[in-house]
Amino acid sequence: MASKKIYEQPSTVTAEEGDVLIQGPDGVDVGLTPDAAEETSNRLLEGSMKARGQRHLKHYPHRSK
Repeated sequence: MASKKIYEQPSTVTAEEGDVLIQGPDGVDVGLTPDAAEETSNRLLEGSMKARGQRHLKHYPHRSK
């Protein structure tokens, strides 16, 4: 991934009139259907667990490349 700014603040998520609205840092403002929000949630959870494992293991010499 190209040089991207990494944020420490979580996004705000609300439900309005049957849609899921996400507001986050740097002007992120997204509306999703419930199905799209649920799949995005699953992908975020999977990505966060993978990234946490990478951070945990990055100082071990046996880590995979």
